[in-house]
Amino acid sequence: MDLVIRARRAVIGGCEVPATVSVRDGRIVAVRPYDEDLHPGGAEITELDDDVVLLPGMVDSHVHINEPGHAEWEGFAGATRAAAAGGITTLVDMPVDSVPATVSVEALTAKRTVAAGRCHVDVGFWGGLIPGGIEVAAALHRAGVLGFKCFLADSGAPDFPPLSPDGLTEAMRALRELGAVLLVHAESDAEIAKHPAARGPSYAGFLRSRPPQVEEAAVAAVIDAARVTGARAHIVHLSSATALPLIAAARRDGVRVTAETCPHYLSLAAEQIPDGATEYACCPPIREAANRERLWSGLAAGTLDLVVSDHSPCAAELKHRDTGDFGTAWGGISSLQLALPIVWTEARRRGIPLTEVARWMSERPARLAGLPAKGRIAPGYDADLCVFSPGETFTVRVEDLHHRQPITPYAGRRLHGVIQRTWLRGRDIDPAHPAGRLLTRLEDPS
Repeated sequence: MDLVIRARRAVIGGCEVPATVSVRDGRIVAVRPYDEDLHPGGAEITELDDDVVLLPGMVDSHVHINEPGHAEWEGFAGATRAAAAGGITTLVDMPVDSVPATVSVEALTAKRTVAAGRCHVDVGFWGGLIPGGIEVAAALHRAGVLGFKCFLADSGAPDFPPLSPDGLTEAMRALRELGAVLLVHAESDAEIAKHPAARGPSYAGFLRSRPPQVEEAAVAAVIDAARVTGARAHIVHLSSATALPLIAAARRDGVRVTAETCPHYLSLAAEQIPDGATEYACCPPIREAANRERLWSGLAAGTLDLVVSDHSPCAAELKHRDTGDFGTAWGGISSLQLALPIVWTEARRRGIPLTEVARWMSERPARLAGLPAKGRIAPGYDADLCVFSPGETFTVRVEDLHHRQPITPYAGRRLHGVIQRTWLRGRDIDPAHPAGRLLTRLEDPS
């Protein structure tokens, strides 16, 4: 063995149990009872304190790293340092907001080139699917992207236009043949057009510009396309709980649709957002407290499958904090480093165990991305692990964040849960020596 970790509290098989975890060549080779006699054979032995929990490394399948093209917004070095500090050992980069967008093999190559040797955690890539891009999607699939992302409304990026309803069905039919999942930004262009555009500092006005029916209409369209084609679809960053019954009914009918939500939708509430506070701007928007509680119920019921950050930074001036204009502010919240403590703070308040949080933030994102060696503490899995202190608290300070742009609505917020240590394939993550690998669909990265 290279490493043996003894923990009185470890999340294994959906339970919190005492265990001894043995690691060799970067992989977990055994999980044994805590009190079993050790025969380490020269391995490093790490004894964890009784008040910490050994977790699988978190897997964040929804991260916007804007390099190349907008490295001043976010880059691979800073984003992956933030991920490691937050207990995340694997992330998947979204195809939009870099230049070029990842809608071609050439763009994927550019992404991988700039990321190589700079990542502190393992990184995979989603491909983008835009109008007329089905043949290109097949080439991206062969090049190893983990799946595809599309929009049904304006993405804000001119090189990433949305799919029409007919284009969505056509795309799903093609991806069904490839065996690839389609991630969908589920807001409807047609529904958005029915409502006055956001203008000025009023958060209530911003919320009225994207009411729940904007998401409901798009989710219904995704379900219809998945039903007709038999394709696998995934709804990203669901904010409106009114869409949950549609998803639940579709799944009962055998439609292959899953859904995620994000820390900001589970922790923040529209009633508490001051006018002009554009650090809260995101699309779809943060809705009311009652809606937030229904999202938690959706997680408990299994209608929502997973929780990911949707880390979406931008240059500071694009938030327009000088004018507080929600109509012009960039929509996106940076929370990569804070995602696990945010979700745990809210979960413990509701009596939800850490085992469920680990399922939502590690096991299920790994499954979505098709990463069979990630997301669990079990023999054969990568030794991606973190030591989490669930009872410890800290106050968010922007100067402690590794994000390139540390603007955050969580500044000054007191959170529960401190990440004390993180291993990637059995080795401590060293901020001075990036050791993350670039993952592809075509090969076992371990």
